[in-house]
Amino acid sequence: MINVANVLTVGRVVLALGTVSLLFVPGEQFRWVAFGATIFVIWADGLDGYFARKLKQTSKLGGILDIAGDRAVELVYWIVFAVLGWVPVWIPILFVVRGTFVDAMRSHAAEDGFTAFGAKTMMQSKVGKFLVASNFSRFSYAIAKAVAFCLLIAANTEAGGATVVPAIANFCVYFSAAFCVVRGLPVFFEGDNIFVFKPAVDVAQSESKK
Repeated sequence: MINVANVLTVGRVVLALGTVSLLFVPGEQFRWVAFGATIFVIWADGLDGYFARKLKQTSKLGGILDIAGDRAVELVYWIVFAVLGWVPVWIPILFVVRGTFVDAMRSHAAEDGFTAFGAKTMMQSKVGKFLVASNFSRFSYAIAKAVAFCLLIAANTEAGGATVVPAIANFCVYFSAAFCVVRGLPVFFEGDNIFVFKPAVDVAQSESKK
């Protein structure tokens, strides 16, 4: 039986790759097509989760793949925008570094049965749960990036460039970058004391002492 949710997750990444490739094609119409396709890519973010629940295909792998898909999509856009000169190069670097460390911490927490979100979230404090795991924070962060992606494309068209769209797009870019850091910090501060050395326990030696 085909896992529809996982197919949608991978398909969304492929669509994002195809969409950003249009930004390199000369012609105003291609950028507007990319604008519309970007809206669909963003909207499709919730489809995999919906079908996973609807078809009862939820799984740990599906959750991990969903996060990986979201990460791939956002990095594809940020990197392409930097290549085109629409955002500073440090923007994608920030998202890559933050994403790499956060995903590593979440992978470590998963070994102990914790998840990034939900009832078994690795976040313990109220502030951490609100900034990282709450639906409000996740939705706000996604909206900020979505608006930034769409407006950056619109700002680099003849019609959009002559309006206030570029200014709003730049604000959304830097707001997203700041939000990225703010949502990442709790993972480090609550991430199993990563700055404290804890020697590995020798299981055989521990058993012999019993």
